[in-house]
Order: sequence, then C-alpha cells, then structure tokens
Amino acid sequence: MTEAVATGDKKPDTVPETKGWLFKWTNYIKGYQKRWFVLQNGLLSYYRNQAEMAHTCRGTISLHGAIIHTEQYSCNFVVSNGGGTQTFHLRAANEVERQKWVTALELAKAKAIQLMESDDEEEGEEFPVEIDKQELNSAVKTMLGRLEELKTCHDLIEKHGHALQRSVAEVEGVATELQQATLDTQLNPKLKILNERATLFKITSNAMMNACNQYLELTQTQGRKWQRLLAHEREQRLRLEEMVEQLARQHSQLENQCKKTTATVVQARQDQQVRQEQSAHQDTRPESGSNSEDEDDFQDAVADPDYEDFTVSAPPQKRRSSSRSSHESCVSEGADKPEEEDEFSSDLENNSSTINVVHRRSKSDSADGQASPSTPVKRSTGNKYSFSTDNTTYSVHCHKFFYFKCLVPKFKNLPSKIPVPVNFSEPLSMLQRLVEDFEYSDVLDKAASCSDDYEQMAYVAAFTVSSYSTTAVRTGKPFNPLLGETFECDRSEDLGWRCISEQVLHHPPMVAQYCESAAGDWKCWQEFTMRSKFKGKYLEIEPIGITHLEFPKTGNHYTWRKVKTVVHNIVIGKLWIDNCGDMEVVNHRTNDKCYMKFEPYSYFGGTPKKVTGTVNSSADKVEWVLNGTWDSKLEGSKVIGEAIVKGKSSLEIGTSKVLWKRIPADPGSEKYYNFTRFTCELNELEDGVAPTDTRHRPDQRFMEEGEWDKANEEKLRLEEKQRTVRKQRELEAELAQQEGRPYIPYSATWYSQTPDPYNGGKSIHTYQGGYWESKQKQNWSKCPDIF
Repeated sequence: MTEAVATGDKKPDTVPETKGWLFKWTNYIKGYQKRWFVLQNGLLSYYRNQAEMAHTCRGTISLHGAIIHTEQYSCNFVVSNGGGTQTFHLRAANEVERQKWVTALELAKAKAIQLMESDDEEEGEEFPVEIDKQELNSAVKTMLGRLEELKTCHDLIEKHGHALQRSVAEVEGVATELQQATLDTQLNPKLKILNERATLFKITSNAMMNACNQYLELTQTQGRKWQRLLAHEREQRLRLEEMVEQLARQHSQLENQCKKTTATVVQARQDQQVRQEQSAHQDTRPESGSNSEDEDDFQDAVADPDYEDFTVSAPPQKRRSSSRSSHESCVSEGADKPEEEDEFSSDLENNSSTINVVHRRSKSDSADGQASPSTPVKRSTGNKYSFSTDNTTYSVHCHKFFYFKCLVPKFKNLPSKIPVPVNFSEPLSMLQRLVEDFEYSDVLDKAASCSDDYEQMAYVAAFTVSSYSTTAVRTGKPFNPLLGETFECDRSEDLGWRCISEQVLHHPPMVAQYCESAAGDWKCWQEFTMRSKFKGKYLEIEPIGITHLEFPKTGNHYTWRKVKTVVHNIVIGKLWIDNCGDMEVVNHRTNDKCYMKFEPYSYFGGTPKKVTGTVNSSADKVEWVLNGTWDSKLEGSKVIGEAIVKGKSSLEIGTSKVLWKRIPADPGSEKYYNFTRFTCELNELEDGVAPTDTRHRPDQRFMEEGEWDKANEEKLRLEEKQRTVRKQRELEAELAQQEGRPYIPYSATWYSQTPDPYNGGKSIHTYQGGYWESKQKQNWSKCPDIF
C-alpha cells in the first residue's frame, strides 16, 4: 500500500520525510478509510488522495511535542498533538510498514525538537501574546523579494536555454550539410558561440540555485518560528481554559457556601424571633415600657416576612465638624444598640459572603427639612447596611467578567453592548471618584503659602501622590457616567474649595474637571480618559490626559500626567492593585521639574508601594529629595550642600519633613467598599444641584439603598436611552449632510475645547463658567435630559 517507504537510512542531519497510503479511522463511517499521508518538515499531513496535495489539506499535526502510541503485535498506531485536540488513528498494511512509519515519525519528532532547541535566536525568549505585525510584514516582504529574484532567474534561464537549443540545432545542421573536410573551418565559430551560451546558462543556473537555497532557508526559519508561535498560542489557550475551569469550580463552591450561609442566617432570624416571643410572654412589665425605640425598630424589621434583606440599623449620626481634624476621629457605630441587636449584627458581619454598601442621608434625614441652594448640607459619616446573599449570582468580580467577555474564546462572541450588572460596581460615579483627588486639599493650601518655589513644588508632588492613597484597597468599578452627566462638590465652608465635573465625551469616555480654592489661592483642572491593555495575568490601565495646577499669587503653573495602574490576579486569585511608572511635574514659569518614580512591586524584596523623587532647578540641580509610599505618606528633605565622599558626589540634606500623610481608615471600612469618610460624603443628596448631577442617577441611588433589581433595571433603561439619543444624533447628522446644510454636533454644557499652550497646542476641555451662577438662579435650561 505504501508508495514511498520511510527514510530510515538517511543521514542523521537530514529531516526524515515520507509519504504513502495509510488507513485512517473516520468517525462519520465508523471505520478505516485509505488516505494519503505526507511527513515533511516535521509535519504529518493527510489528504483524501494524492491529487489533493496541491490544493486541500485535511489535517496536520506538528510532531514537536506530539505523542506517538503503538500497539504490540498490531498494525495500528496513534499520533496526537500535545494538547489532545487532534488525533490520528492509523493502521498500516502490515507490521513492517507500520514500523517504518513509526521510525520515521520518531526521527522527525527528535529532529523537530533538536531544531527548536538549537535555534539561538529564539532560545530562552518568551514569545509575546500577540505576533508582531511589523516583523511579520517585514518577513513577508523579504520573501516576496526573494520570490521576484527567482522569477527573474527563471526568465533568464528560459531565455538562455532557448538560445542554447538554437545553437545546438545550428551545429547539427552544419554538421550534416558540410563535408568532413570542411567541417572544422565552419564548425569552430559555431562551437565558440555554443560554449558562450552554455557558460551563460551555467551561470544563470547557479544563480537560480543560490536564490532557491536562500528562499528555502528563509522559509524554513520563518516556518519554525511561526510554528513555535502557534504552539505557544495553543499552550496559552489550554492554560487559559484550565484557569476558566478552575474559576468555574471556585464559583460553584462559592455559590454552595452562600446557600449554606443563607440557610444559617434564616435559621438565626427564626431563632431570634422565637426568643423575642418567649421574652414577650415572660415579661410582666407594662407593654409600653418593655422595649426601647431602637428595639421596636429592630423587631419590626426582623418580623416582616416580606422583607427580603436583613438590615442592621445604626443610631442617627450627628453633623460632622467642619474642621479638618474631624477626619481623624473614628466612627463609633452601634454603641446604643440593644444587646440582642449587637449579637445578630455580629453574625451578619462575620459572614464573609454578605454584600455591604454605604447608606447615606437622604433629603428626609436632614434636620432642617428643605435646604436652600446656599445652605450647607448636613453630612453624615455613613451608616452601614448589610444585605443578604440573594445577589451572589454576580459573585464573579467585574474585572474577571471583562476577562470572560473579551478574552476567553468561548465568550469572545458575546455582544459588545452586554449590560454589566451594578453588583460589580461601587455606589460612586467616575465623576465622584476623580473628586477624591482633592481629599487632601490642605496640601495645596500649604503649597500656596510657601514663599520658596522648590518647597512649593515638593508639596505639589505630595498632592499628586495623595490621590493614590486608597487605590490599593479599592478594587470596585465606579459607574460609567452618561454623556452630559455632571457632579458638583461644594466644600467652600469647611474645606475651602468647590469643584464641577462633566462627562464631555462618550467614545472614548472623557471627564473634564475644574476645582478652585474659595480664597483664590489655587485652581486645578484636568481632562481624564484612559486606555487598558490585558497582559494575560494582569490588566494595565494607563491614564491619558494632563492635569493643570495654578497659583495665581506667584504665577506658578504646574502640569503632570498620572502613572499607570496595574490590576493583578485578573483571572484567578485575590485581586490586588499596584501603581507604577515615572511622573514628571513641571513648573512652566521657572522651568523647574520634579522627577518621581513609583516603583513596581517586586517579589525579591524592597519596600512595596515605594515612591522616590527629586525637585530639580532649571539648571538641573537637585534642591529637594522626596521619599515615601503612595498609600501612607511622603516626606521631603531640602538639599543644603554637596560633599565629595571617596571621589563621589553625595548630597547633604536637612531634616526630613512630612509633606503628606494619609488619614487612617475608619474601623470597619472594609464592610462598605473601603470608603474613607470623605468618600462617604460625596453621594449625599443636596437640594439645588443640576438635574444632570450624578446624585440624581436612579440606578446608582437604588444600588446604594440596596434595591439591586431596580438598580439593574434602571441601568439598562439609561443605557438604552443613551444609545437611542446617539443614534438620533447620527441620523440628524446624516440628513444634514445629504441636504447640504450645516450640522451642529453635541458639545459639553459647561466646558469648551480650547488649545492648551502647555501641551503643544493640543485641544483640551476647559471650564467656561456659568455653573455656579445658574445654581444661584436655579436656571438649568442648558442641561440635557439624561435621566
């Protein structure tokens, strides 16, 4: 049956090649069918017949990493790849033929492994997840160039070959016509021409052979490289599939644990109700004095059979102090709770599967009733509510949800507009998240009072670091703002600043923000967007946009860009976040610069979350030295001199000074998204704000109040409404273009695009004013209807 036997007698340095007929097991007829197999260049391919070799390959297995299984005293053998995704069940006509095939396959496998290990260019190098397109294009262009050379040589060979044939024909004609006596005199010129033609043909043939060899070497090199790339991709896919399976098992275990926990909590509630009923029967005191007001509230909440969630109430909180020192005090909750309530709440809080959110004061909680726009809102410290495990359907983290949606092959065809449940988010918008940058605005107040420009820049550097203070423990995803959504934060009376933010673009999402000091000491504005890259094991988020800070009294104008944020364990394991990269703060008035380095986490030791930097003058002389961590504090030391130690220059620095220090988190903050006290105050309802303010957003408000189903319904409704409005704008723009009339595209309400002289003249959204005046007049006619 075999037309070409295995080349077992070839030299060791040659690649075994063979081809012939074998019987292959085919599932569709449940039996063996004769197929044509070809072993070449470390690949085993099969065709239905020999004629298909020119156009159709039915299957291929790379012998590198392949498994060859034989059966004793049988003509059958099996060839499969390392992943088991493709297997050939083969049978030879006799044992001798089977042994020849198996020998050739083993030799080809050994040769393929040897070639891969001996490739110095790729040895020890990890292949990227994505093939470099530039390198691929370069290789293809080189191969095309070689192919053109081959075509040119082919044309020359054909041309000289025809000339040689004509010369030979002429010689033959002369030899027959002339007699033998005169043959030499007539034949010599013809022979000379014949020799020239033959020489040219030989030269051209050699060039053709050399070009063919170069082309073959190039294709073999690139073929091996691409073969390894494909093998690497296959291994990555198998590894990712294993991770997904493991993640699914963990998800199943978590669901089972949540079901058990739910049953335990229900039983605890029933036992609590029984104890209360027994206590009521045994108590002989008058009913009016049997329980306190808090106990009555607690019993009503537990006894309600229609209430789906368990609520742990907290006593009313007093208005916080307007001084900055109030942030350093701890939240004292549950101090006046009855003993039974404390016992029941501790059972819930010790349950790791409960979902905790922050509940802030609503309009009805205000002691003054309806507040005017100019009346400062009474801000609470936030009451903790714990909800039951009914929402554990969405227990997979949001980052892992996006991994499923975008990267796993089985989920790659999910619709791009699939709604992300609110259970993946924290009850804050991205607009509010950016306002957290000004939690430590007192650092800017200190910077404004500095008379030394270098010291002022050191404080500005400390302020840039302070915005990362809570990112290490904040893994929740903020709400994506709708186009035209705004958020105001007026803290003029207590913190001395006010801020207005707006979502100015939706594709890509972009936020414009403007904040100013009430005393006019400083003003800060920025345009924020970002891009993300998935690197296999972690997600890299790179902020895009520039931040401006200006001190009007001195005229100092600072700019900087934020560093990258990396989310680790994106597929399996506990999420943790790191900030790394280089940041440059520039004073455009004096051209002084501050260079800071956020050092990435290292498994080999070192201080985690470390930040180092120097403040350099325009002459590149170091004036201040900075050191600290981005989640704790930053210290600075002024350079007072320079000394020469053992022939090397060394800086002499003065006493270290704390430029910024993080306020410790309140006890129990991990139960409400690791929010700081300042963050808890961001979403409190206020009267007089714009109708587009994020605090009017219904899905975010429902989530904060524990209405998960309503929150998801509202989120879906808002997204559909936003898509409908966008489609309407696109239709109007198309109609205007067809009719030849101008079309005014969407523009931000409170921001306009202007050239940025500090960023190469690029366009940036800057605040055009008018918001606070509209709030004072309560004239919101400019605001779009987005909710």
